[in-house]
Amino acid sequence: MQASSAVSGKPVQYRVGQWVEVLSADEIMATLDDNGDVDALPFMPEMLQYCGRRLRVGKVANKVCDTMTRSGMRRMDDAVHLLGVRCDGSQHGGCQASCLVYWKTDWLKPVEDGSADGVPVEPIEADHKVFVQLTERAQAIAADGTEIYRCQATEILRAAPDVLPLLDFGQYVDDVRTGNAGIVAVSRAFLVGFFNRYQQFSARALPRWLRIRGGLTWGFLRGSDGPTPTGRTDLQPGELVRIKSKEEIMKTLNADLLNRGLGFDAEMARFCGLTARVLRRIDTIVDENTGKMLRMKSPCIVLEGVVCEGAFSANCPRAITAYWREIWLERVEPVRA
Repeated sequence: MQASSAVSGKPVQYRVGQWVEVLSADEIMATLDDNGDVDALPFMPEMLQYCGRRLRVGKVANKVCDTMTRSGMRRMDDAVHLLGVRCDGSQHGGCQASCLVYWKTDWLKPVEDGSADGVPVEPIEADHKVFVQLTERAQAIAADGTEIYRCQATEILRAAPDVLPLLDFGQYVDDVRTGNAGIVAVSRAFLVGFFNRYQQFSARALPRWLRIRGGLTWGFLRGSDGPTPTGRTDLQPGELVRIKSKEEIMKTLNADLLNRGLGFDAEMARFCGLTARVLRRIDTIVDENTGKMLRMKSPCIVLEGVVCEGAFSANCPRAITAYWREIWLERVEPVRA
């Protein structure tokens, strides 16, 4: 690990599992530009509660999947995810997306003794000047009176402007070296990516009889034309459910693999058959493309511990929470004694 200071702006290479300490609010404010950013990545007011705390690195955020323009994987520099730290949306209209937070290395310092015991820090109240400044940068009013939010998710294309080619082998070396993924996981992700590129080419350029499984990408998901069905079972937090089979779920998808606008992909198909508990129902999330608050018209469910693992997506460390339609889940009745 490089021994340079985090405050200096020089990159510090962290590894998964390493202890770090989040800098004080004043130290972090000194790193931010006029927009409240470092390298176009905002420091959000929800992150202030962690100032002074010692936490472990969950993943090194060396790349990020583009969920906005679908350009593929994009390079991220000098950032990590801290274990279990997700945005609570409290200063973004109560957004329930629960995104994994990005931490620039400028906002952290390594803990040399490997101890979790930091110096107690007074909590930052809502009227604190730092909190007020960051909150003002996170919220705005559009010309039509609509509230617009600015967060790390809405700025991700600016924070990670460069598309990362599949054949950039440096990313896979970094995955192993930082502890993000092992050699087997890295090899699988590369082979799936290469296979998907071939399938996309074959679907465009080859006659049907030369295509593998019709040119479908890995996971071999296929929807159908026409409107998609919906179902309401009024699932509540704490209830036990089983994710239906891939074949059952595909019957609910349109040709774009959507059900009422919500997508299902190969990463989610890996969880088919899994039994898990309902964590929460999703009602509102910030649209990362517009910054406006979206209200869910159809029930959307989050399950405990079920997030995208990036297994088929170049081991993306973003760990996006998977959203499930109720029609994709079946209630598991408790066993009676």
